[in-house]
Amino acid sequence: MILIPMSTEFGKGPLNKHLKDAAAILKSGGLVAYPTESYYGLAADAANEAAIRRLFQIKRRKPGEPILLLIPDVGSLKRCVAHVPEAAKRLMDAFWPGGLTIVFEAQKDLSMLLTAGTSKIGIRLSSHPLATALVKAMGSPITGTSANVSGEPPCRTPRGVFNALGKGVDKILDGGETPGEKPSTVLDVTSYPLTILREGIISKKMLAPFCGALN
Repeated sequence: MILIPMSTEFGKGPLNKHLKDAAAILKSGGLVAYPTESYYGLAADAANEAAIRRLFQIKRRKPGEPILLLIPDVGSLKRCVAHVPEAAKRLMDAFWPGGLTIVFEAQKDLSMLLTAGTSKIGIRLSSHPLATALVKAMGSPITGTSANVSGEPPCRTPRGVFNALGKGVDKILDGGETPGEKPSTVLDVTSYPLTILREGIISKKMLAPFCGALN
């Protein structure tokens, strides 16, 4: 089902009910699609192994590919991350919330489906109001993978998500058409020099002043 927000006042009216319903679906092991700064994302409860397995199934995603997470606030990092380097703190101050996914050393109890056995996890604090409202309603990390079949173009509209994934998604939060263009930039801070794994919305030139040496 597609949920159409009736108000932009987060925390009030029909939209607040939709968000509570979406959070309840996630907490019960369901999947919810939501808009981000670039494309639609697909949320599962990051602490629910069965939900993550279901996400892999409907995306037809290979288990050896890691999944990034969205967090409700910086304080939630400790649930997922073993260590936050000083460089990461500078980067978070500069680019969060926004289009930077930072790859940290993962907590040992984090699902290997999320880390793909790398002992690392990508984390982002979104700047999109609806994505932010969803993860805050959840109160804990959610998956931030794209809402599409792996290897296929990412989706910019709720209809695109439905056409791609069908009834495999329990709810779609309709934020209209997303900008598309570039995805988030992915930066690994677990070793020095820091390494750009994917250059996206935030360019290497923008990152350089906060990183020292950068690959």
